[in-house]
Amino acid sequence: MSYTKSSLLAASIVAALGVSAFAAASSGLTPAARARGLVDANALAVRRAGGDAFVARQVLVDANGTEHVRFDRTYLGLPVIGGDLVIHSRNGQFDSASLTLKSSERPNLAARLTANDAIVEAGARFGSGFQGTPTARKVVYARGARPVLGWEVVLQGVKADQTPTDMHYIVDANSGLVLDHWDTIMTAAALGTGRTLYSGNIGLGTNSVTGGFQMRDMGRGSTYTTDFKNGATSKPGTGTIFSDADNTWGNNATSDRASAGADAHFGVATTWDFYKTLGRSGIANDGKGSYSRVHVGTNYVNAFWSDGCFCMSYGDGDGVTYSPLVDLDVAGHEMTHGVTSRSANLSYSGESGGLNEATSDIMGSMVEFYANNAKDTPDYLIGEEIYIANVSGSSTQKALRYMYNPFKDTKSPNCYTSTLGTLDVHYSSGVANHFFYLLAEGTTPKTFSGVSHTSPTCNSSTLAGIGRDAATKIWYRALTVYMTSSTNYAGARVATLKAATDLYGAGSANYNAVAATWTAVSVN
Repeated sequence: MSYTKSSLLAASIVAALGVSAFAAASSGLTPAARARGLVDANALAVRRAGGDAFVARQVLVDANGTEHVRFDRTYLGLPVIGGDLVIHSRNGQFDSASLTLKSSERPNLAARLTANDAIVEAGARFGSGFQGTPTARKVVYARGARPVLGWEVVLQGVKADQTPTDMHYIVDANSGLVLDHWDTIMTAAALGTGRTLYSGNIGLGTNSVTGGFQMRDMGRGSTYTTDFKNGATSKPGTGTIFSDADNTWGNNATSDRASAGADAHFGVATTWDFYKTLGRSGIANDGKGSYSRVHVGTNYVNAFWSDGCFCMSYGDGDGVTYSPLVDLDVAGHEMTHGVTSRSANLSYSGESGGLNEATSDIMGSMVEFYANNAKDTPDYLIGEEIYIANVSGSSTQKALRYMYNPFKDTKSPNCYTSTLGTLDVHYSSGVANHFFYLLAEGTTPKTFSGVSHTSPTCNSSTLAGIGRDAATKIWYRALTVYMTSSTNYAGARVATLKAATDLYGAGSANYNAVAATWTAVSVN
């Protein structure tokens, strides 16, 4: 490259002003390109190795010009599981990097085990009930103390409760040990007029077509809702979109199949609008809608998000203990799994899996508060509406999870311990759920939906709470800007403190509240 006298003079002026040469050279670049240059300039900070390559996955730019660019990493062409990172910068100058990768060491890429060997090892864990052909790809697994060569094996099937499963196993390419596993099916345990099961009579965004209307919301990314007609959870396809002649959907009872459809459709619309208040347009922040399938499976007591179809699926319950799993906080929960997969992409195992589930519970509850529906009054109970025996407003309502006191279900811990990551992700979510409740509401007993919410701390401290709005903004910013796929509870503390600093200032009352609340649930 040749330089003119004027460009050399400009460079000398920039140097005299104390601005980096890269910042000057990058002024005409995109945020992603600037961040890519900062990766090169800060190899030690990002644990970069010589064969690493980076692909930008998400770009966020704050009002003050601060840029946050999320990258996926490969090594000599292999995906690095746990190698993702976020570069934070302003005016082309590096501020910090968010990542969980601990080393720039990389493994030898010669594998002792073949792909078929790895499939056999993973298959022994999965069992014989898989469907289709298992696949295996070579990866660098970097969620542990040091990166190792592995095979990522994917087996698909259906669990005993009808939930489909898309299991990923990481098999050490030399020892044959199964190092990690997770499921990409993420479960909940779950202007027409919609006559819903849980939210009363509400307005629905629909689409006018020849001969009537469809349950398709043109104002929210063309998201739509279908009747899966109790097809098996493993059955492919979108189902049949609900259609109607008079634009009135359901009859407030399960005798009309459209009632559950109206609940799911309302849930997606409300969740869409809730995220819009946080500056997000749809699940992937691209303005595009997803779809919901209701009446999935037979007596199926669950709901799930699937990255594969970019959709939500809802079972009808068993009709004895559980009614259809289409209530508002479950819809918000499932749609939030999609938001997480399109941002931090928290791995669905260990502590990161618990944080993934907690994020869905947190945002599902905040969707309920956002809606403030008179028929489904807001609270910190997850999925209470699906319990047939529950009496609205009673003090003894059952729920899938209790955010204010997670151990009320006898399985979800209130307080962090080093073994938390060994629990099922629906239970290890308890500590983060407890944190959020205390951060938002404090320790003073409160009553929501007729249920007393008393939330004990792990260190007997007293907390005032900063309110739901501030707590939600802090968690959302931590998720979308600072958390990465392998963030653990210690990392969540760091991420939320950084988010509180951005939003309210270091040392602010809200910042101090975040720190004190994590300590109150034993995350120090």
